[in-house]
Amino acid sequence: MSHGTKRWWALGLIALAQFMVIMDTSIIGVALPRMQADLGFSPENLSWVFNAYVVAFGGLLLLGGRLSDLFGARRVFSAGWLILLVGSAAAGLADSVAVELAARATQGVGAALIAPSALTLLMMLFGAEPRELTRALALYGAAAPAGGTAGVFLGGVITEYVSWPWVFYINIPIALLAVIATPALMPAGGARRGSLDVAGALTVTVGLGAAVYAIVRAPEVGWSSGQTWWVLAGAVVALAAFLAIQAVRREPLMRLSIFRAPNLAAANVAQVLLGAAWIPMWFYLNLYLQQVLGYSAFPSGAALLPMTVLIMVGMVALAPRAINRFGPKPMVVTGLAILAAGLGWLALIRPDGTFVADVLPASLVAALGMSLAFIPSLGTAISSARPEEGGLASGIVNTSYQVGSALGLAAMTAVAAAHGADRLGDLPALTDGYSAAFIGAGIIAAGGAVIAAVTLRTAAPRRNTAEAETARVG
Repeated sequence: MSHGTKRWWALGLIALAQFMVIMDTSIIGVALPRMQADLGFSPENLSWVFNAYVVAFGGLLLLGGRLSDLFGARRVFSAGWLILLVGSAAAGLADSVAVELAARATQGVGAALIAPSALTLLMMLFGAEPRELTRALALYGAAAPAGGTAGVFLGGVITEYVSWPWVFYINIPIALLAVIATPALMPAGGARRGSLDVAGALTVTVGLGAAVYAIVRAPEVGWSSGQTWWVLAGAVVALAAFLAIQAVRREPLMRLSIFRAPNLAAANVAQVLLGAAWIPMWFYLNLYLQQVLGYSAFPSGAALLPMTVLIMVGMVALAPRAINRFGPKPMVVTGLAILAAGLGWLALIRPDGTFVADVLPASLVAALGMSLAFIPSLGTAISSARPEEGGLASGIVNTSYQVGSALGLAAMTAVAAAHGADRLGDLPALTDGYSAAFIGAGIIAAGGAVIAAVTLRTAAPRRNTAEAETARVG
């Protein structure tokens, strides 16, 4: 196998990692009622089959990125797949609520190691050539919506025709394949001298985990409840302690001055706001299809397929050409603005609406905006860091998107409920609630476009090339 061919096979494995990490968040949706009946979940605890994964994933991403820098991205990538394999087997074999939630958290730990190390490996393979890097990031980015949609389809098919444990068992052969293929395809890199900042790792993991926990729990217990605010306060204290430790430690988990790198902070803010706008749109569009238009789970997944296909085509074919011609900043700003326009259009949904009139055109506009904004903001966030901090930069940008997604979904859940989305069976009220969520998400996207226009710097072509060359070994 030639070196060039090997690199693209390696990219396929990296894209598969992104596909799996996202698929594991969506594949369980259709299976939840069967799991509730078999394992004895209460209605209040059932959502934690999803949340246990998200909390562990979001809380450990920074640590996963730092481990990639210290011990080598290839080692951490393989370790993540092994942990995901163990968690998947345990989740399928679980015979109690406690075992199921522990297994889902274990899957989240594996994903938190896979995601940042995968991006680091991508930069090591393609960072030397700006055009190839953009194309590689496009394929990587397109794997996320593919994983989300595939999860809905596979979850429905597996639950209907096999049994719910197989939504977890499906990960096992894929993880085994990844573990076997990684040594042959991925660059070895090298472990770097340095110590692991244990205190920093503990405080940031506790802080991020508590923040994500409070955010995903708030719609259930209420934003005004003491539980929500006590957990959020604990998260703030832990994160403040983390920053204090980073400021004085010789070898910190996260060098605070990393955010002085041109565009790194601005690109991460764009990723936060992109996640905060996009994930609520996806969530409430699915609910509108099922609870207002009356689609069952599998047809609702099929209804999202045109949007998913456009995102994938846009990321792979359109975004790289647009970035090469206009640069990343105009694409981030334009993409967020188009996403805001699509969300505004979706807000016009009707209780007696149809897929063709109320969903399809607006969702395609929103998908176009997502496909234009995601790749340039992701690439800018990663390539702005020092080469030896590629794993950390990958962990930061993954954390930004995940935390933004959780924040946006929690906030829009509160907005939707305040406008009638909690009144099941009342189609006008449900529609009003979902419309309010789309408006709120559109405001977030529009604000993101303005912030990106103000904060992102427009780099000269020579500088872009230099930064990409610098990122080669990241």
